[in-house]
Formats: sequence, structure tokens, C-alpha cells
Amino acid sequence: MKRTALYIRVSTLDQHPETQQLELRSLAQQRGLEVVHEYVDHGFSGARTKRPALDELLADARRRRFDLVLVWACDRLARSTKHFLEVLDEFSHLGIEFVSLRENIDTAGPLGRAIVTIIGAIAELERSLIVERVRAGMRRARLEGRHIGRRPLELDRQAIVRDRERGMSLGDLAKTHCISKTSVRRALKQAATAVPKGPANTYLQTQQNRPPETAA
Repeated sequence: MKRTALYIRVSTLDQHPETQQLELRSLAQQRGLEVVHEYVDHGFSGARTKRPALDELLADARRRRFDLVLVWACDRLARSTKHFLEVLDEFSHLGIEFVSLRENIDTAGPLGRAIVTIIGAIAELERSLIVERVRAGMRRARLEGRHIGRRPLELDRQAIVRDRERGMSLGDLAKTHCISKTSVRRALKQAATAVPKGPANTYLQTQQNRPPETAA
């Protein structure tokens, strides 16, 4: 017996999910399916991609807690074609079958498998188009001279070195200059390598050989 999850959704609070539940339970019984859980979104629009029961359904799908998802109609799962394709594509990758009562879609059959193949191709095309749009945007930004990605951290290395010479710990330096300990170490190392050798620069010259500080 296939472990089956029922997903039911009604848009308004005055609608009753029991109508869908009864029909889906009946279909599951006819097919000899074991209903392990029923996920009900009561009073949620299908246009919303985030719904409590749907989120729980997807989380349990990733944990392989069932083998098949049964819905009363495709629009109960999602009204947006894009969202519906994304959910069905995820089910396919997880090896979970999908059955819609009203549209008579069953991804376990030949027609259903063909639909999944088409959906997978459409989803892959959409991902490729998104990647290409991102790359095009980055190329345009470079041509316009705009910065891409995280901006380099601006550090006052001389101030960090002065504070270190006064005996401040790495933790205190990090808090004072609003940076991480790693950035403090990097600034001290860069300052040490950038300063020419000489008696006046003894402190900086010894920073590379200083043992790492473990305590803040």
C-alpha cells in the first residue's frame, strides 16, 4: 500500500473542506492507498505560495514520509502555473507521485509521466532563462561601471595597529572597529607586511610571528 498524503484547501472560512476530504478518502480507499496524513489549508488563497499546511506537506515530502500526494483539483495545490510547475517538479525529483481527482492526472501512468517530463523541461527552461537574465544584468552593470557583489571592507589599519599597540585584545579591536576578529588579524598582517623593516617598526615586523590569540 502506497503511503498517501491528502492536500485540501478552501479559500474562505465559510467553505467546508469536508467535501474534498470525503471524495479523496473514497478515492484512496478504491485504489487501496494508505492515507498517512491530511494537510488542510482553511481560508488560504491558492495565489499564496506560502501556506501552513502546504509548507508542512513539502517539508514532509523532503523527509520521504509518503509516496503519493492526492488532491481534489490542481488549483487546490496552486493557482499560479509557475508555482504549480515548481511543486510538481519537486515531487518528481523526490520520486513522489501526484494524483488530481478532477483533472484525472496520475503521474504514475504513461500520460502522467509524459506530463511530468514536459513540466520538468519547462522548469529547466525557466531556470536557464533566470540564470541568463542574471548574467545579462551583471554584464550590463559592469559596462555601466557599477559595482557587483559585496563591497571591499574599508579598514583604518593605522588605527587598528595603534589600538593593538596600546594592548587591546582582538575581541576589543573587533568591537571598537565594528569588524570581525578575522578582519582584525588580516589588517594587522597586511600592515606588518606593508611596512619596511627598521627599528621604528619593530612591533609591526613581529606581528607575523606572533602566536594566534585564542581568548577575546
